[in-house]
Amino acid sequence: MRQHVNPLSKVFNNVEPLPPLKDIFNDYNKPLHLDIGCGSGSFLINLANHNKNWNYIGLEIREKLVNKSKSKLKDESIDNLFFAFGNAEYLIEDCIGKFPANKVSSVSFNFPDPWFKKKHHKRRIIRPQLIHKISQLMANGGYISIKSDVEELFEYMDMTIIGSNLFSTHIYQDSEIFNSYNPMHFKTNRENYVIRNKLTVFERLYKKNLK
Repeated sequence: MRQHVNPLSKVFNNVEPLPPLKDIFNDYNKPLHLDIGCGSGSFLINLANHNKNWNYIGLEIREKLVNKSKSKLKDESIDNLFFAFGNAEYLIEDCIGKFPANKVSSVSFNFPDPWFKKKHHKRRIIRPQLIHKISQLMANGGYISIKSDVEELFEYMDMTIIGSNLFSTHIYQDSEIFNSYNPMHFKTNRENYVIRNKLTVFERLYKKNLK
C-alpha cells in the first residue's frame, strides 16, 4: 500500500540542501547515481554494498521512509550511499551548479506513484520541469532509467521524457552493462512482487542528447 504524499504541497517548498559531495562520500570522484523515490532504501543499500565503484544518492519525499533508510545505514558499513528527504525537483535544482560537472551519470525512477486520477497527473514525479533540471545536472551521455507496472503511467513518462528533446531512447550494449550503476541487475521489492505475480514490468532507458 502506497503512502500518498502530495509533492505540490507547500510543506515541501523549502528543502534542506544536500551537502557538497566531498562532505558526503569518502571518494566523491566516483560516478554518481540518483534514485528518485527510493522508498525505504533497501534497493540502494543492496547496490551500494555490492558495487563500490559508484556513489549513490536516494531522494524520497516521505520523511518516515528516509529516516528508516538512514537507520538501516547505521547497521551497515557503507560509505558510498546517502539519503535525502524532500521534493526531488527542488533538491535537484539546488544541486545544479553545486555538484561538479559531469558527476551525475544516471538517474532512476522505479515504480513511482501513478496518481491515477487525471486531475492528479500534475502530482506525478516525472514532469517536464524535472526532466529539464535533470538534464542540467547530468553528465553528457548520462542515462535515465524508468520502470513501472502501470502501462498508462509508463506511456506518460515515456512521452514526457522523449517530448523534452533532451533524451533519446537507448539500448544498452553488453560492455555498458558492466560499467553501469546496477551491473548485477538487482531488483526493487516492487519489481520482485510484480514478477512473482506474473505481471508486466514496463521499462525503458534514455540517454542524454549531446548539445
